[in-house]
Amino acid sequence: MAQYAKPLARLIAEFERLPGIGPKSAQRLAFYVLRLSDDEAHTLARAITEVKAAVSFCESCYNFTDQKLCEICRDPRRDEAMICVVSDPRDLMALERMSEFRGKYHVLGGVLAPMEGIGPDQLKVRELLARLTGGTVREIVVATNPTVEGDATAIYLANLLRPLGPKITRIAHGVPVGGDLDYADQATLIQAFEGRREL
Repeated sequence: MAQYAKPLARLIAEFERLPGIGPKSAQRLAFYVLRLSDDEAHTLARAITEVKAAVSFCESCYNFTDQKLCEICRDPRRDEAMICVVSDPRDLMALERMSEFRGKYHVLGGVLAPMEGIGPDQLKVRELLARLTGGTVREIVVATNPTVEGDATAIYLANLLRPLGPKITRIAHGVPVGGDLDYADQATLIQAFEGRREL
């Protein structure tokens, strides 16, 4: 069986380390890079180097930014009395796409997962507590995923934050718009019933 040239094999191995990329996808990406012109390859390499050098965490909400504060935290039109807590920046971006939430965010950097050694100290929980000093926050929306870890994180945060005064809410989960009840699993239907509201 033919062997890849060592530099190509190294590139394939690096692509395989990316989340969601298996051996076949890694091979396709490596061959794609080989077909790039020198200029295109250098542009790609510069983009990777630049994102590592220039992007860090917002000093307030821990979203990704290339400045001290992210664009959302700098926006004076945002309601500082509402904070939506998410597990990572991808969740923040998903919520921003709906253009409904006009408050600010707090990115935890993960969810509680004791089996993986992730406890409150590995998340941005202390930083969230620090944002509550001064009593200006009236509501915290917990928007973690409806998984065992996400639910455990939501319950932990609710118990921790409730005594501090703000209203603690959780995003609703349940049957998606346009979905059929017949196809929904039992856990989804239970959440849909628990999250019901008056018409």
